[in-house]
Amino acid sequence: MIHFPGVADSKFSFLPTQEITKNWNISSRRSEMSRFYMGGKVVDSVDFLRKRHWAWRLDLWPFAIMYGAWLAAIVPRSDAVDAFVVLGGLVALHILIFLFTVWSVDFKCFVQYSKVNDIHHADTCKVTPAKFSGSKEIVPLHFRKLAGSSNSVDVEEIYFDFRKQRFIYSKEKNTFCKLPYPSKEKIGYYLKNTGYGTDTKVFAATEKWGRNVFEYPQPTFSKLLKEQIMEPFFVFQVFCVGLWCLDEYWYYSLFTLFMLFMFESTMAKSRLKTLSELRRVKVDSRTLMVYRCGKWVKMSGTELLPGDVVSIGRSTDQSGENKSVPADMLILAGSAIVNEAILTDESTPQWKVSVMGRGIEEILSPRRDKANVLFGGTKILQHTPDKTFHMKTPDGGCIAVVLRTGFETSQGKLMRTILFSTERVTANSWESGLFILFLVVFALIASGYVLKKGLEDPTRSKYKLFLSCSLIITSVIPPELPMELSIAVNTSLIALARCGIYCTEPFRIPFAGKVDICCFDKTGTLTSDDMEFSGVGGLTDSEDLETDISKLPLRTLEILASCHALVFVDNKLVGDPLEKAALKGIDWSYKSDEKSMPKKGGNAVQIVPRHHFASHLKRMAVVVRVQEQFFSFVKGAPETIQERLVDMPAFYVKIYKKHTRQGSRVLALAYKSLPEMTVSEARSLERDVVESGLTFAGFAVFNCPIRGDSATILSELKGSSHDLVMITGDQALTACHVAGQVNIISKPALILGSGKNSEEYQWLSPDETDIIKYSENEVEALSESYDLCIGGDCIEMLQQTSGILKVIPYVKVFARVAPEQKELIMTTFKSVGRVTLMCGDGTNDVGALKQAHIGVALLNAIPPAQKEKSSSEAPSKNDTAKSGKSKKLNSAVENGEGPSKSRAVSRLGSTGNQAFKRHLTAAEMQREKLKKLMNELNEEGADGRSAPIVKLGDASMASPFTAKHASVAPTTDVIRQGRSTLVTTLQMFKILGLNCLATAYVLSVMNLDGVKLGDIQATISGVFTAAFFLFISHARPLPTLSAERPHPNIFCSYVFLSLLGQFSVHLFFLISSVKEAERYMPDECIEPDSDFHPNLVNTVSYMVGMMLQVATFAVNYMGHPFNQSILENKPFLYALLAAVGFFTVITSDLFRDLNDWLKLVPLPRALRDKLMIWAWLMFLCCYTWERFLRWAFPGKMPAWRKRQQRVAGTIEKKKSL
Repeated sequence: MIHFPGVADSKFSFLPTQEITKNWNISSRRSEMSRFYMGGKVVDSVDFLRKRHWAWRLDLWPFAIMYGAWLAAIVPRSDAVDAFVVLGGLVALHILIFLFTVWSVDFKCFVQYSKVNDIHHADTCKVTPAKFSGSKEIVPLHFRKLAGSSNSVDVEEIYFDFRKQRFIYSKEKNTFCKLPYPSKEKIGYYLKNTGYGTDTKVFAATEKWGRNVFEYPQPTFSKLLKEQIMEPFFVFQVFCVGLWCLDEYWYYSLFTLFMLFMFESTMAKSRLKTLSELRRVKVDSRTLMVYRCGKWVKMSGTELLPGDVVSIGRSTDQSGENKSVPADMLILAGSAIVNEAILTDESTPQWKVSVMGRGIEEILSPRRDKANVLFGGTKILQHTPDKTFHMKTPDGGCIAVVLRTGFETSQGKLMRTILFSTERVTANSWESGLFILFLVVFALIASGYVLKKGLEDPTRSKYKLFLSCSLIITSVIPPELPMELSIAVNTSLIALARCGIYCTEPFRIPFAGKVDICCFDKTGTLTSDDMEFSGVGGLTDSEDLETDISKLPLRTLEILASCHALVFVDNKLVGDPLEKAALKGIDWSYKSDEKSMPKKGGNAVQIVPRHHFASHLKRMAVVVRVQEQFFSFVKGAPETIQERLVDMPAFYVKIYKKHTRQGSRVLALAYKSLPEMTVSEARSLERDVVESGLTFAGFAVFNCPIRGDSATILSELKGSSHDLVMITGDQALTACHVAGQVNIISKPALILGSGKNSEEYQWLSPDETDIIKYSENEVEALSESYDLCIGGDCIEMLQQTSGILKVIPYVKVFARVAPEQKELIMTTFKSVGRVTLMCGDGTNDVGALKQAHIGVALLNAIPPAQKEKSSSEAPSKNDTAKSGKSKKLNSAVENGEGPSKSRAVSRLGSTGNQAFKRHLTAAEMQREKLKKLMNELNEEGADGRSAPIVKLGDASMASPFTAKHASVAPTTDVIRQGRSTLVTTLQMFKILGLNCLATAYVLSVMNLDGVKLGDIQATISGVFTAAFFLFISHARPLPTLSAERPHPNIFCSYVFLSLLGQFSVHLFFLISSVKEAERYMPDECIEPDSDFHPNLVNTVSYMVGMMLQVATFAVNYMGHPFNQSILENKPFLYALLAAVGFFTVITSDLFRDLNDWLKLVPLPRALRDKLMIWAWLMFLCCYTWERFLRWAFPGKMPAWRKRQQRVAGTIEKKKSL
């Protein structure tokens, strides 16, 4: 097996050294354990399991005993109906146990597996991912023998594969470690590497790392459909259909079942399209020259192995499109210009150079040394081979060594982030489940009452009794709940698509209404990508900038004109916008022969070698020749350059900090003369020689203009009860200045930094007048008076001291942060109970965008939609079509949400009043609805109402929301729609809850008294309910965000008191009305199971039911300050007026024929007047109660500080243990 120095020993464990030592000590005390705590970024813990023999599974043998007991005890002693009722209950329980093994990984482990302590006895393991990294999985544990050397025995390797990563058991550490790759070796190791010398080594490496491919199975339509129909809500709906069939409603039941399957099929088809789009990302199978077994051979990119030496350069396919790099590889010789847009979404090409000239003892870091690494998936636009390298390539390419392949490449990591980093949010939220449990309590009470009364009557059919109890439970738990949620979510989805905002996880939209902290990237998000050259400072002790180019020293101009990484690609100058702005600002030109010249005449500056910008060095340098004189020109961060100056001016620090505090980007310029030498000697100068002993040449000052609407948008967000945070890679002083301009900070700022003693940290004001000693326990108190800012280096310090939870939640500005730290910030906010929104661009934001509850990716700057039109106003079809057009969007593909609305409306039209009847009368109506539904399903979003799938190549693939805007305005659109959806779903839960509580009473107490409703009555009621639900879901959000927040959860004092108060009034009204009607009716005995026939009690029950229905919708409609009011929502207003009018007409008996058709008997005048007065009193009571509760329990910012203190305290206890 091939050996890489240092790799086999390091194993690249997840854990910090102290954590490894701690776990190792624990493990050595317990040599046998059933669980390993790994505490890594991907895996938190691993449990060892062994699959039970099928006969001993807990979902088989207990039921075998129960079925046997049924045969032996129940069948001989009971009649056939009772026996089959018991059997039905047993089968239902058995199916439920099976389904729980599908829904819960922990339950599946309990039922089908047994825990083992010895790893060699296990055949499976349960992997618990790190917090906020998705759900648990059961994966097989693999054992294999690896061939040892000639004098050693075979080595056993134990491993499991989890989310496209392999974890190998280490006996030394007694834990699992990630499969190591040769990506962190010494530079000298790579320069000496000559690839694989024998086929045996190639075979061993292939066995270890596998092929260089993205292998994830394409799920079939049938598999996806199976997943859909296994969801709890769908199973419940099918169960309801079965009960309705038992109650002889065959036509309605089969129609409903068919419609359910059609809807789920459409959703599965949509998911299949999305997954197919992901599968299009694959390793480029371009043919490369690879050095194996001492010779160059042609090989496909999919056959590359870590450690291979390859020749790579620009290559195009038949259409002229550049082919992508197949793996992460380190350039050993040559240079290349690379487009990394697929990884960073930045269109600026990057210059990649070889590691020649680097110290051979240096350890490679692909993140730090990215200027030397070609990343998988990027495209080479231009390459230059190095003919002086000891290895010669047959095709004139750059020589590189492969570092990582497959899912471990940068592109592979992005794919893993997209596929696995968080659990997808679906309609089946925990709130829906708890809400249903709340209603089940009432359902069980009602059905228990019916069962008790039924068993008291020996003549009553047990089968009918069982059916009645079951129907009560299924009526109280509304099967249409997912459809109601779909209506609200789908309406917002379409509205967002019209604003040019596309959503890949629709059921995240309600989360946007709960957001309480909004985080923003700076460059390219709050500010423009374009840089403006402002002038040069620091040439004298004056703080003013010199903007007149003719007054600048020649050497300063030459540095600005030549110390850059600009390059010509296809005769077009490309590179950093800042460097292009400098060249334009000083009126010089740059030619493809690497010469810079003043446009008005003068000496040319010839660039000899470049030492490219390195983020860890914070500087770049060039050696140039002006006439026959050589110079080294250097530019970089002022604090870095000052250490390399021979003579630093006294005003140096004061000048650069003054401009930095004003939000400017400041670069220090410096140079030195070099002795006479040849060009080859100049090329071979070591970087440290070039960048030392420098003379100061001024500060180049650039401004990055803030986008026009950034301050306005953020001010609106702040005024609508949101905390604002900036997370940027820029310098702290600049970040604080911009944060002040866009209203993120309003109090005096303090920046955390290391003091004179590097081990001590202190808070420093931007003007350095305030200095406060740092203490993690005083951060909360400090945040009351100051807005805090910390840098990436301080975050590293906090990780080492476990101060993350005590500091990060109180910080307003994060500067100089790496992408992983952005993700850490998001997870910390989530840990303390914040609901987060992250707005950013570029793939350095991907982790944070994915971890945030609401991630909004801004892509490909285009002008935002005109603000004259409120976002809530629907544009014309042409405008909609235009907003959807983009090269990166596939507008022809629907996301599967569109049909949910039509399906839900049809469903509601037919099942609106679940309380009374389970079928419609006219078969023609059903056929018409079915025809309309099928037409809409087959249109596949042709009407422009479906949001398109966003293609790969964008940060958006890892973000739930994608906005094609050059502005942060989409954040307010998303939050407005989120709040609208949240209050709409909240009112739907309340309305369904009130309807279902009334249903429990109607189907139990009143049903036993013989109160029933007719077919036509139930149908009319269902039509009104369908219309009401449809129109309240179409309420548009108000154009401005309010300071008042919506209630984030169903389970709060406001909702409970509102439900109980209104239900009490409804119940009192219902009972009083029926009792009053009974006074006017002669005594007659009505059988509970008899057919419907009109009488006064039935008529009053129906009228009261209609009144309650109208009142419930009118009282619980949530209008201002989030949505349109009832008067503004015209369709809902007209539906309410129509219902009130209809109720008035039938109550006053104006049209006798209508009442006869509805099977309503005439009401005595006194009873009619009482009903009308009681109805108004009931409405006024409910309305007053609801308005009082909204005033008494307004939505508030979540109390996250208590949770933060609790979580931090828990961590402190764990540390002490």
